[in-house]
Amino acid sequence: MKQAKGMKHWIIPDGYIPPTSAGTLLSHESICVLNCSSEEALLKLTIFFEDREPIEDILVVIPGRRTKHVRTSSLAKNGESIPVGVPYAIELISDIPVVVQYSRLDATQAENALMSVMAHPLA
Repeated sequence: MKQAKGMKHWIIPDGYIPPTSAGTLLSHESICVLNCSSEEALLKLTIFFEDREPIEDILVVIPGRRTKHVRTSSLAKNGESIPVGVPYAIELISDIPVVVQYSRLDATQAENALMSVMAHPLA
């Protein structure tokens, strides 16, 4: 029997889309998801904020045996999306195990910064 690779429940506590960019690169963040299974993964995301209600039940599909980089600025539900310059956090729940990484490109100054970390797996 093949062992599943990854987890079903992930947390990314530090989200922040920088409001400005310098030069030709655009500041952005991505959730990088690897689905090693042959079946597609259905992800349900909740975006939490410090001072407002969360954006819930954002659906993302990751095809089987594929990786997908999802820009957080593209996540939306009923016309509501993540505003730039506002701290947020992400809860990601998948119907099958996946592997989740989080990356931020901060291009607010000429010396760009790239941060990439594994999300925190819960189960």
